[in-house]
Amino acid sequence: MLRLLLGAAAGILAYRTYKRTRPSTPRHVRDAGPGQMRNPPRRWDIVDETADESFPASDPPGTY
Repeated sequence: MLRLLLGAAAGILAYRTYKRTRPSTPRHVRDAGPGQMRNPPRRWDIVDETADESFPASDPPGTY
């Protein structure tokens, strides 16, 4: 029973910490391409373009 109470208390504490530290507003997501970057790379090829277009999606690019 003590383990259950300690586990519940730890879960509540972790949730409250998460709620307090997460950003309250969504962050800006930039468009793909080197023209939209603050510090664009000197070299930019099709692999870079495909990887940049796929982020932050969880699926890999389909052009490999």
